[in-house]
Amino acid sequence: MRRQGRSERATLADVARLAGVSPTTASKVLNGRSDVGAKTRELVLGVMAEIGYKPTAARYEQTRDRTLVTVLDIVESRYAGTVLQGILVAATSAQAELLLRLPPDEPVSTSRTAARAWLEEEKVSGVVGIIALAVAVPDPLLLAAEDVEMPVVTIDPIDTTESRLVSIGSTNWAGGRSATEHVIRFGHRRIAWIGGPLGSAPSLERFHGYQAALDSAGIAPDRALVRHEAFSVEAGQRHGHALLSLDERPTAIVAGNDEIAVGVLAAAKELGISVPGELSVTGFDDTPQAQWTTPRLTSVRQPLVGMGRMAVETVLGMADGVQPASRHLQLATTLSVRDSTGPAPSS
Repeated sequence: MRRQGRSERATLADVARLAGVSPTTASKVLNGRSDVGAKTRELVLGVMAEIGYKPTAARYEQTRDRTLVTVLDIVESRYAGTVLQGILVAATSAQAELLLRLPPDEPVSTSRTAARAWLEEEKVSGVVGIIALAVAVPDPLLLAAEDVEMPVVTIDPIDTTESRLVSIGSTNWAGGRSATEHVIRFGHRRIAWIGGPLGSAPSLERFHGYQAALDSAGIAPDRALVRHEAFSVEAGQRHGHALLSLDERPTAIVAGNDEIAVGVLAAAKELGISVPGELSVTGFDDTPQAQWTTPRLTSVRQPLVGMGRMAVETVLGMADGVQPASRHLQLATTLSVRDSTGPAPSS
């Protein structure tokens, strides 16, 4: 090894490369962290001395030596904002920086080589883990993450069949069932479902919970009352309008998320249908907007802030070599009953 010239100021990345350790490990040595072996610490310190590495004063003042990247594509939704609140609080508590990214385009999403290069760049900049929020994690990216030892944790993953993926979600099936059972107890028998895309695992789990509640109550499923599209107000309003325009319209609509439910409420208002007098509506997520609607929305509460916090704790633990007890963690849902549900109208 040779000392860097004055015009080539040594960086922490240089130290990590020459010592054969990760930038995170080099940073831990620099910051006096205790979770580094004595031999590794001695090696890194030796390289620092050999190449003349001198951290800036700002580096000594910097306490946040770890960075997390959150990948998402639904920033405008209340759901995403609430989960991000939990991620930010937990990252701040752990003294970790937080960066937001849109899902990577091709070739990162289709090429393992390109994905590995992208992750290596992130790693050199201090990123120690990736949190994917309600997006698909392409197989090339997952394989590349294994190659570079970059932990990935996903919240409400689109696909839950990938056994290697560490995921955090809620009891979606139980939530879908509890919302449906709630309106059944009010005497509703003609109960419609409007959910998110068929390719979304959380949406399908909620739908299966809806089906299970109908089956348990002896209510025959009616395909005319089932709709799948997007987790959006627009989808809820469009399908709500269509369902409420049927000759034999539903007396209750179970929505796959709060935004769909808000759209249903708008459709009911347009058609002059009173809620909950003539129609009961339930949502899912229990975002803040559930209490802003008129009437206030009955919704299945996901612990969204808690899911964000757990994701940070899990990915940082994995970065430190601690594997989670389960690769698929689920937090319990509860039903928040408000004003949008009531007894079925008399025939």
